[in-house]
Amino acid sequence: MIFRGHPSWRAILGFYLKGVVVAALAGFVAKLAGQDGGVVFLVVLVLIGFTVLAGFVKRVATTYTITNRRLNIKRGIISREIQETRLERVQNVNYRQSVYQRIMQIGDVDFDTAATDDYNFVFAGVADPDEVVHSVDQATGASAAGAHGLGQAQPPAAPPQA
Repeated sequence: MIFRGHPSWRAILGFYLKGVVVAALAGFVAKLAGQDGGVVFLVVLVLIGFTVLAGFVKRVATTYTITNRRLNIKRGIISREIQETRLERVQNVNYRQSVYQRIMQIGDVDFDTAATDDYNFVFAGVADPDEVVHSVDQATGASAAGAHGLGQAQPPAAPPQA
């Protein structure tokens, strides 16, 4: 096992914010409906609690794994979706960060594999995506190819002996 992780909580921060807004709107509607302060507070608290729980489950239900032989993405708790590929099929590893992702220190690591174009293999929303890329380089031995991926300079060939 070279790397094992989940999407960062910062990757689903938008989900949490939407849940808080929905809870606040539900509290406002409950207040307009004539409910007392205790009921309004309870409605808001329950919805925020549900949002936090759902976000946690959503994050923990996705696991990214890099071994010395495979890349693996597992999604789901009750139903399961598993994506796997062998490391030797990985042709390129790139990561991208939007402005928001840079601020949140997360990113998406995209693996180009020797498969069709519709095969999308992405570790989405991982913290420190540069570390993930480095882990894949270690697993594939790409770091042994030299700093530029071109290998080490070879000594000049010896002239043929007559």
